[in-house]
Amino acid sequence: MTTKAMERGFKLILGSQSMARKRILAEMGYDYTIVTADIDEKAIRTEKPEDLVVALAEAKANEIISKLGGESQFAKDPQPTLLITADTVVVYKGVIREKPTTKEEAREFIKGYSGSHGGVVGSVLVRNLKTGVKKGGWTKLRFISMRYQNKSLTVLLMMQ
Repeated sequence: MTTKAMERGFKLILGSQSMARKRILAEMGYDYTIVTADIDEKAIRTEKPEDLVVALAEAKANEIISKLGGESQFAKDPQPTLLITADTVVVYKGVIREKPTTKEEAREFIKGYSGSHGGVVGSVLVRNLKTGVKKGGWTKLRFISMRYQNKSLTVLLMMQ
């Protein structure tokens, strides 16, 4: 059976374990391979969250390409291979917050957002490994958080 991506003449690599990203591609009917980056995200710092998410998506792409043996191996493929990488951060009171590392940290983040506002900044990078052409960008979403009770916090943490 051919896949939508192959019917359209390309292969897809998703450089992410994100359930949302996997679900989007699956709902669109695309088959894809997952290859994740093993980078130290904390070592990449910028002042602006927009620059950070773009830099992280680029670093993930570069590490995955290296892991796969470099772009040159894709140049002779009859079908292009598209690599999709992304990153997202939360900005709260001017401070960039990345993924919490523990449930307790997640609980504290959510408590802090209660009755307040912040933003989410995300980026996506799509890179054609055959041609080297890449396109990407970022988007920003502001949020207003309702006051949470402890029961609500537990439900939110369990949904992750």
